[in-house]
Amino acid sequence: MSGGSDQVRLVVLGGGVLGASAAAQAAARGARVTLVTDGEPASGASGRSLSWLNSAGDFPPEYHRLRMLALDRYRAFAARPDSTAHIAFDGGLRWGDGVRASFEHQRRIGYPAEWLSRADVAARLPGVDAGAIPGDGALLNPDEGWVDLPSLIAQLVRDLRAAGGVVRTSAGPCQVVVQGGRVVGVRTGTGDVLDADAVVLATGADVPRTLAGLGVPLPDATSNALLVRTPPFGHRLRAVLNTPRVALRPALGGGIVLDAGWSEEEVVRRDDGTFDVRDSTVQGLLSEAAQVLAGRPVLSCASYGVGRKPIPGDGHPVLGAVPGIDGLTVAFTHSGATLGLIAGELLAGEVLDGEPSPLLDAFRPARFAM
Repeated sequence: MSGGSDQVRLVVLGGGVLGASAAAQAAARGARVTLVTDGEPASGASGRSLSWLNSAGDFPPEYHRLRMLALDRYRAFAARPDSTAHIAFDGGLRWGDGVRASFEHQRRIGYPAEWLSRADVAARLPGVDAGAIPGDGALLNPDEGWVDLPSLIAQLVRDLRAAGGVVRTSAGPCQVVVQGGRVVGVRTGTGDVLDADAVVLATGADVPRTLAGLGVPLPDATSNALLVRTPPFGHRLRAVLNTPRVALRPALGGGIVLDAGWSEEEVVRRDDGTFDVRDSTVQGLLSEAAQVLAGRPVLSCASYGVGRKPIPGDGHPVLGAVPGIDGLTVAFTHSGATLGLIAGELLAGEVLDGEPSPLLDAFRPARFAM
């Protein structure tokens, strides 16, 4: 497809950040793009993500490099005068088991990191209860941040439409149409068939099921996700907090959003695909969050989002061409928030140029066929 991006008919399945990013960036390069989502944009995993922007883990070098490039793309997007996406880089604070070792690792690889005492936290991080910090201190990553994914996706959809792209919402469950080992289109849940030269599959937790139906195995560790949102209240928190019992950040409108691994384990997925969330789980999360905020406020729940959290079987992103099916590209990752812009850019480039990016070599789905 090299040199003919203005002729490529691209259908992107999935209205989360990965799909919206790939669609907008392909359309900006002249492709004829249709973004298709079974519901509304940001109604899936992107709408219930803490959306912490970071490369704080003990990642392999190629994954760390990709995440650092991803953070740069967010900074550039945040500087756009025409964008209404909310992106903030006010730092991330962590404490608990293993965090000191993480700090030493970050210093070795040059990732911006500082070790703060309780007094340092009190002086530098408004909204945090310094008394909740362990006696040996906490790790501050000053260059980290968060993104409000619904506002980012809304901006990407506007960019897509401005470039001539089409958005089809409430299309229902869609199927990739393959003939002779090659993608030829997409059949929507309403029965319409959209002809395509290429398809990007970015449907979150549904990706492994879709690929299995095409005879392509993809190891899957997808789990439940629960994100609780509070009403606005008078907090001064700006940083993202990752603590032993709760992770939280500011939210648009003056509230906070929060989640935790233990609370997700208490969510029950019913046989019909719906979810049971106990009130005690929500109240437990709110109580844990109150213990780390200045003034120990009494928190309440305004709403919560519950669903499936896409996680590849080996924990690393799955990005790139699907082996054995020409024209089909996949985007499946737990780190969709951080990777959203860079992954969309690189995948759009691969589809339109026909040239694989070396930045994605470690993340291709072909690794599971070895």
